[in-house]
Amino acid sequence: MTDPKAITDIPAQAMPPLDLHGRPLRDLRISVMDRCNFRCPYCMPESDYGEHFKFLGRDERLGFSEIERVCRIAAGLGVSKLRLTGGEPLLRSRLHELVERLRGIDGIDDLAMTTNGVLLRRHAVALREAGLDRVTVSLDTLDPALFHRMSGGRGELADVLDGIEAAQQAGFPQGIKLNTVVQRGVNEHGVIALVERFRGTGIIPRLIEYMDVGNRNDWRREAVVPSRELIAAVDARWPLEALPPRYEGEVATRFRFRDGKGEIGVISSISEPFCGDCSRARLSSEGTLYTCLFAGQGVNLRQLLRDGSSDQLLRETLRQTWLRRGDRYSEEREQRRQRARQKIEMHYIGG
Repeated sequence: MTDPKAITDIPAQAMPPLDLHGRPLRDLRISVMDRCNFRCPYCMPESDYGEHFKFLGRDERLGFSEIERVCRIAAGLGVSKLRLTGGEPLLRSRLHELVERLRGIDGIDDLAMTTNGVLLRRHAVALREAGLDRVTVSLDTLDPALFHRMSGGRGELADVLDGIEAAQQAGFPQGIKLNTVVQRGVNEHGVIALVERFRGTGIIPRLIEYMDVGNRNDWRREAVVPSRELIAAVDARWPLEALPPRYEGEVATRFRFRDGKGEIGVISSISEPFCGDCSRARLSSEGTLYTCLFAGQGVNLRQLLRDGSSDQLLRETLRQTWLRRGDRYSEEREQRRQRARQKIEMHYIGG
């Protein structure tokens, strides 16, 4: 982990920073909780995260005031999009209070959350009233038995569907998306049924290629279902047409149903890497800043937040970290994997 004190405290520049590949910092994803109530095999397998696994203690996680401070400084560097993640973010008590704090930061025009949806029914209204713009729910299958198995035996499909319904009723202004990680031989056979279930509802399914995030999910390329295969299958059932990106660096490639009943998206990190447009940084729940989903090291911001360091030093630490960023893991996947480099686990920094 990089020591922030090693970063020179020089006067901050007026222009937003660009990394070594000319990419701006626009999006900050914040893990508010390292724990989760699921044990999905591709993220937190039960064999590694059983009852004896030691998660962070309350004092080890950043408090709401600390998260707000980092986000306010990041907004001054060009960040306009914030996303709350986990682990499972709704395990964090009184999360709506953090949403309200972040909503008040100048320059933030997109405030979203990714959740497994199990606790969403009880929190949807409070989150909407606090100012959350959008919710993304992770949902890999509509088969109840398979869902239970894919959640590590800890989740029930009905609870997630109830949460999605509650989110619809709450009326998030930028809507609801679904994240579906597709694995060959596991759940690819259910993609059409999932798309059909939400077609015409205003909810947007996003089909995600199975990625080698972290070190514990036993990732194999043979388990990846390329996005082009998924789009072809959906198009054969309901004709599609491509849509242009809504903004530079958009992760999902979008397609509209030609009959007007909504859209779907695909995220093709394996078959068509999009590192060239990546403008995302990630803040772990214990306050480490990572510049890539597949990073092995980060910068310890918690130390600066708790030792009396000035906003100027925090700002310069963020700026210098981004200026030195050269990450393009997905474009270099094969070379990187051959080096057997350790990566941060997804439950620490979200997806």
